[in-house]
Amino acid sequence: MQTKFLIPVLAAAFALVGAADPAQDQQAGAKDFTNPLLPSGPDPSVHREGDTYYYMHTLGDRLEIWRTKDITDLAHAERKLVWKAPSEPAPNGVAIWAPELHRIDGSWYIYYTAAETGHNDDAHRGIFVLRNDASDPLAGEWRDMGKLKTRYTGIDGTTFTAGGKRYFVYSPYVGPDSVLSIVAMRDPVTLEGRETIIARPDQSWERQGGRQILEGPAFFQGPRGDIYLSYSGSACWSDDYAVGLLHAKPGSDLLDPKSWTKRLQPVVAKSVAAGVYAPGHNGFFTAPGGETWIVYHANPGPDMRCTPKRSPRIQRVNWSRDGQPLFAQPSGESERLVKPR
Repeated sequence: MQTKFLIPVLAAAFALVGAADPAQDQQAGAKDFTNPLLPSGPDPSVHREGDTYYYMHTLGDRLEIWRTKDITDLAHAERKLVWKAPSEPAPNGVAIWAPELHRIDGSWYIYYTAAETGHNDDAHRGIFVLRNDASDPLAGEWRDMGKLKTRYTGIDGTTFTAGGKRYFVYSPYVGPDSVLSIVAMRDPVTLEGRETIIARPDQSWERQGGRQILEGPAFFQGPRGDIYLSYSGSACWSDDYAVGLLHAKPGSDLLDPKSWTKRLQPVVAKSVAAGVYAPGHNGFFTAPGGETWIVYHANPGPDMRCTPKRSPRIQRVNWSRDGQPLFAQPSGESERLVKPR
């Protein structure tokens, strides 16, 4: 998520989301589906608990949680508004981006990006946290836990555990670059110890659109315990915005930049043949049967830039014999995919 998000068109664009799609009506209950899942939904994220999927995406001025038993049928998901940006001036008053729902130690947390009222710019952005102690994230009270005390201003925070330790990764602004930085967490709202930059936009594909950017980090783990962090490279308004990948071996010191290796080419990139442009800002989830899936947004045509027309898509991630993730080419509207199972 970046600064050229077109807030003024949000209301009209997201009104489309609630409208039933005849094609999706026909596929409800079927064993396959097509991408995209919705006509609009930038910065999508998915969390599964049991047989229930929870979904969120950027809405600009509020946070909503969607609940469904069928992640491919979001058009008919239950939706609940859980938080709105403060009406009075606040450090989290505008540009509400990239929400992620996490279940940690029996409580629910939402990590999201926001900017200070009256200062919608990179120098005033940060990652904020909400907490809900109810068993149902669509019920109970969501409490504002404030802004995480990161070293830099930045966006797109996420958290994960590995080796019994909890970590926080985000995309800070460091000079002309947006980079990826990691820090340990004492608890879900408190950072602890030194913060380390683990990746910079040093490849040509990460410098498209006039900015050098790494953003949208997302964690997933391989079948042999390998640690992976995906990210989005280049400016979101470029058709060449794409998904890259970092890897750390099991047992590595994740706070040491030397523990991480970067694939030199993106693992998910635009497909002109499929009509998929600027794929990025992804997350991962595991289906009930153990399958790994990626969720990401993309544009259905060229030169569409960073608008709410970016739509959410999912595809299965397979694994090689040596435990490396295998990403399929982005699928277009004509390709039918088997549902998560």
